[in-house]
Amino acid sequence: MTSELTIPSAFIKRRIHSITGLFLVLYLIEHLFVNSQAALLVGENGKGFVDAVNSIHNLPYLPVIEMVLLGIPILAHAWWGVQYLFTAEPNSYGYTGTKPYLPQYYRNHAYTWQRITSWILVFGILAHVIHMRFIEYPASAQVGSTKNYMVRLNNDSGLETLGARLGFELYDKKQIESKKGEIINQRSYKESPVIKAQREKQEKEWLVALERRPLRAGEVMAVTDNFGTAELLMVRETFKMPLMLALYTIFVLSACFHAFNGLWTFMISWGVTLTSASQRMMLRIAYSIMALISFLGLAAIWGTYWINLKQ
Repeated sequence: MTSELTIPSAFIKRRIHSITGLFLVLYLIEHLFVNSQAALLVGENGKGFVDAVNSIHNLPYLPVIEMVLLGIPILAHAWWGVQYLFTAEPNSYGYTGTKPYLPQYYRNHAYTWQRITSWILVFGILAHVIHMRFIEYPASAQVGSTKNYMVRLNNDSGLETLGARLGFELYDKKQIESKKGEIINQRSYKESPVIKAQREKQEKEWLVALERRPLRAGEVMAVTDNFGTAELLMVRETFKMPLMLALYTIFVLSACFHAFNGLWTFMISWGVTLTSASQRMMLRIAYSIMALISFLGLAAIWGTYWINLKQ
């Protein structure tokens, strides 16, 4: 008589949660490396950032790639991660006399902070995606064979000089109305009906995109034919605001700690580091990479506007 070996579902869930976490660690490294090129002076006015963003933007089937390689791993990791949060029992604080209390062990504190940063990341990632991909995502419209991208910005003294260097135009409310009048009043009797209809359609789309987010007092619209430049301006605008500087600093530091502390536990869970010596070595490696990637993330937050692209 043979007995069947059954793998517990909890074990499978833990392994899926772990492997998606590793994938997200790799994505975090790539993401903050690209973002840092908007800030560091060696980036030549953010050229490295612009080139990297354009390369990603031009990938075929990009929405499918983002959903399969990013959206699904994040959702899966978050789904099981939130379930673990409600069953976690940190033992490094909150002594009540009814449960173990062992604050003298460093790893207990690391476990507690892994849970705390989980909550920060659940809300932080949601807010980040909504802000960057929906609220402030560049509007676009086709103009002839060229696609234009529009980003709403708070006007500042540095935008004029940046426009000449990065290749974008600025429109305030009056200039938008003037441009609208030019388009409406222009006539071309040499165009065929088909070409004229196509041109008028594109002009209408351009105006709709330009006015998709009405300008408020002190705002201008930046228009460029380069998606990477539009994204760079969006990042610059975000990190120009003190509140965003504070929130993104907390967000990035939480992400880096969660990622690389999780990488250390991943190596144990998958049997890569089993001895005490190998675990100590892996901890030093993980925290060293954490420090480097945290620096890149903080460089993007504090350097994009205030150091590299203010003027």
